[in-house]
Amino acid sequence: MREFSSGGLAGVWAESNTRESIYAALLRKETFATSGVRLKVRVFAGYDFDKNSLEDNNWVKTAYDNGVPMGGDLPQATDKAPSFIVDALKETDGANLDRIQMIKGWVDATGKAHEKIYNIALSDGRTVDANGKVAPVGNTVDVKTATYTNSIGSTHFSVVWTDPDFDAGQHAFYYVRVLQIPTPRWSTYDAVNLGIEPRKDLPTTIQERGWTSPIWYAPN
Repeated sequence: MREFSSGGLAGVWAESNTRESIYAALLRKETFATSGVRLKVRVFAGYDFDKNSLEDNNWVKTAYDNGVPMGGDLPQATDKAPSFIVDALKETDGANLDRIQMIKGWVDATGKAHEKIYNIALSDGRTVDANGKVAPVGNTVDVKTATYTNSIGSTHFSVVWTDPDFDAGQHAFYYVRVLQIPTPRWSTYDAVNLGIEPRKDLPTTIQERGWTSPIWYAPN
């Protein structure tokens, strides 16, 4: 759609930069995509993660040992809801991050599909209100010059989130979406470079984003 970005990128979490390792990562779906920016995001799910899990300098190895990465399947639950380790890093020369969202999908007993969005990490001290809403991060874009500043947002998020609505008898999937702060849309850059006014029928700014492969849960 013309309101969004003009391209995209895919990323994989592979053991090494070799054809074999990259193909193996694609096969196990340990992948993510972005709207064109080079932010990084990874997710693990398991039943033994807590807020202290990220304090270990070797937390990635621990996460592999005690959980499943994105693209994987959670084992059958017993008496615990799954917890998710989410780590996201801004692109080196790019925009800061606005938030992390967990998107959960499930099918109820009647066969109806549902989806819910949880805001699980927010920049600039914002919190989720009683209705699940979050104030916008703000917008530093100067449309006349097609510039922005990183005076808002965060460079890095690391969070552990536990599903508060988990039903062990219900099929579900979870994937993560990471939003950047607003930046000039490519059409705004073009307008400034050409010395013309931005098109009135297109947004002048955009929140680029990344999203992960889902993690799946299936009861017996």
